[in-house]
Amino acid sequence: MYIGEQLINPTDKRLRLSAQLGARGIVIDSRPNAPVMADDDVAAGLWDGQKVAAQRKWVESHGLTLDCLALDVGSILLDSLRAPEKAAAAAERLRYNIRAAADGGVDTVKYTVAMVGITRTGVVDGRGGMKCSTFRADEYKAENDARFSYWGTVLPEDETGTKPSPLAARGSPETCGQVMAGEAGGISEADGWHAIEYLVEAILPTAEKAGVKLACHPHDPAYPPGGLNGVHHVLGSLDGLRRFVALAPESKSLGFNFCQGTIAEMSRNPTETVLEAIREFGPQNRIFMVHFRNIKGGYLDFREAMPDEGSVDMAACIRAYREVGYKGILCPDHVPFSELDPDRERFFAFALGYTQALLQAA
Repeated sequence: MYIGEQLINPTDKRLRLSAQLGARGIVIDSRPNAPVMADDDVAAGLWDGQKVAAQRKWVESHGLTLDCLALDVGSILLDSLRAPEKAAAAAERLRYNIRAAADGGVDTVKYTVAMVGITRTGVVDGRGGMKCSTFRADEYKAENDARFSYWGTVLPEDETGTKPSPLAARGSPETCGQVMAGEAGGISEADGWHAIEYLVEAILPTAEKAGVKLACHPHDPAYPPGGLNGVHHVLGSLDGLRRFVALAPESKSLGFNFCQGTIAEMSRNPTETVLEAIREFGPQNRIFMVHFRNIKGGYLDFREAMPDEGSVDMAACIRAYREVGYKGILCPDHVPFSELDPDRERFFAFALGYTQALLQAA
């Protein structure tokens, strides 16, 4: 088990910083990931195995490993319900890119099942005046969703004036096909499972043949019973995660981008729920990478937090990962915002150091 970083469009300078902070692994979350796209197929979003290998070797030249690439599923989940021909074309692109990842020496890709982004409703003050993204179900409004949710790789508005509003990015490639909940036309529980089953059936056989692990990020956050604005989040509970694994119980390629914060958001007893999930899915070898982050609060009412100040016992989680034999990467994620650290590099550095200390203490 080791610390690493998840980065969007990293530079040589940023990779050097990761190495200097003690990171061992890198997850590239760029969506779209232009450097690995074939010259003749940029518009089609097709990866080139040789360019994947070049990106991997570039990361390795900094003394790091390239652990995972983000597979941009775009709008395939929603299209599977509304535009099947478009979904079929996207599935062929995803299969092509999985094979390219394998050809380039990368054995894990991650993806999200979010159709409407990562829902947030506002920003609240944390310690020292840092700005913390929050979700309170009873404060949900479409206008808050538009301003404060994560859309693909577009960060929510932080009210510091250092980042553009997500509304300005609507429809851009960086929003990864995600739309406003009111634009999705309603997504029932049955619809949610149909879309996820469609995606798994479309790409899992290719991943298995290529020896690539598919790390699924669950729905963030858990929605209340009945959903929000007509949308249900079916991977918003441990039972949902269990049903997901049951789609292919013998497969070595089906597992999780195990987002500890997202799992904490599923419960009013977040530490207990996170530990239960680690101890259930860890021995099944379903944890392919970890977003090692914390929240303050729990189900339907939480804010994002620095790792040392939230509601989850992070030291207990480290011990649980060790108990189940997890040996992979721990990435900080979703740290708060501050005008004093506009790129959040210092906040992420704090999170890396805190995690490394927990590993040493354990």
